[in-house]
Amino acid sequence: MNNNGRIFAVDDDELIVSMLARALKKEGYEVHYQTTTAEVVANIAAWHPDVVFLDIDIDEKMSGLDVLEALKREGVGAAVVMLTADDSAESAIRAMKLGAVEYFTKPFNIEEVKIITRNIVENLRLKEEVKFLREREAKAPEKQFFGESPVIREILQKAQKLASVGAETILVTGESGTGKEVLARQIHAWQEAEQEEEGPFLAINCTALPENLIESELFGHTRGAFTDARTDKKGVFELAAGGTLLLDEIGDMRLDLQAKLLRVIEDRKVRRLGGSIDLPIHTTVIATTNKDIKIAAEKGEFRGDLYFRLSTFTVCLPPLRERGEDILLLARHFLRFFAHKYLKKEIKGFSPAAEKAIMSYPWPGNVRELRNVIEHCVVLENVEIMEPWHLSLNLPQQRGFVERRKSNRIILPEAGISLEEVEKELIHQALERTGNNQAKAAKLLGITYDTMRYQVKKFGLA
Repeated sequence: MNNNGRIFAVDDDELIVSMLARALKKEGYEVHYQTTTAEVVANIAAWHPDVVFLDIDIDEKMSGLDVLEALKREGVGAAVVMLTADDSAESAIRAMKLGAVEYFTKPFNIEEVKIITRNIVENLRLKEEVKFLREREAKAPEKQFFGESPVIREILQKAQKLASVGAETILVTGESGTGKEVLARQIHAWQEAEQEEEGPFLAINCTALPENLIESELFGHTRGAFTDARTDKKGVFELAAGGTLLLDEIGDMRLDLQAKLLRVIEDRKVRRLGGSIDLPIHTTVIATTNKDIKIAAEKGEFRGDLYFRLSTFTVCLPPLRERGEDILLLARHFLRFFAHKYLKKEIKGFSPAAEKAIMSYPWPGNVRELRNVIEHCVVLENVEIMEPWHLSLNLPQQRGFVERRKSNRIILPEAGISLEEVEKELIHQALERTGNNQAKAAKLLGITYDTMRYQVKKFGLA
């Protein structure tokens, strides 16, 4: 299946242009060519090529330089390579000034043409991907999805199998914050390992873009398709060629767009807004949603035919509260990750009381909430061992207890508190943190060693 790029060649010598087309088709490119300038600018614009080869002397009506000028004027974004029988520098310099990226003197070396073409296409895709990521993607989350609970092991096995067989469309469901995008990235990584080549991973949130832009982002547009369409633009289906496209929160997509999406997924072709050509797509589509789109389809709030098409391969992620074996595993992972990120080398781990609090909390925001809580702790605290109050979790056993703020000020709860209990708890924690070394514990609390010995004996903590 050709997916290396699209080439449009124009030369009055049919022998040359057909030879060029055959050579590039063998390299996996889709190639179209013509030998006259009849409707050439319109034909090139409609075909949406990545690279255009232009003979400088095509025919009496238009030269290749005239065509080049017209393409730039029309906003056609293809890279242009000039072909010339003139070995003087004058025509080459003029072509470069007009925007050509390369030129070849006839007779040219076809192997050199292949190399240059591949480099041009790769550079174009790299620029497009970088531009898209800068515009659309915030900081990417950690890319590895992991867990040791039986349910997660089963999910990872299924996801890896889908990646290995090259499933073209996958639906990932689960509550908000369960790690749907992280799993999508993991599937992408497995697919890349199978193919032994790198492809892009592009994510687009179906609810984050304005209504008037989402269709253009998905499918692209041609110049003049609407008021602000000043140049041709590729949509994410084209930009993700050879890689993965994540459609996040697909359950909230407009019904009219769902119909167009279904056609793209089924036909594996996309047509830009205002365009007349169906462009083949070669990308894995992973759709995610926190909604039950089966029920939504039954209510007429989601297209049933799209649901059945997407649900061929479904992975359902459980909430964090249903994978208890993974909670501390993830908490410790995030603690190490953020301690390294924020250069907090002094942070070593959680106290037993903190781990108990982590396990007792229901985590309604799932893995995302756990991640955010741990990051908040690491940023604000400068301690070796994280305690329950550092986590700021709303647990029943912590309500009415000591609240510790950034200023290190102790806040007296409205209902009051036993000062003796506070004193005992702090001494206990100091001993726990220092491995029952009373001298170090006394230093932590700012008291003398003799006072510490007295307090330990008083509260029976020896």
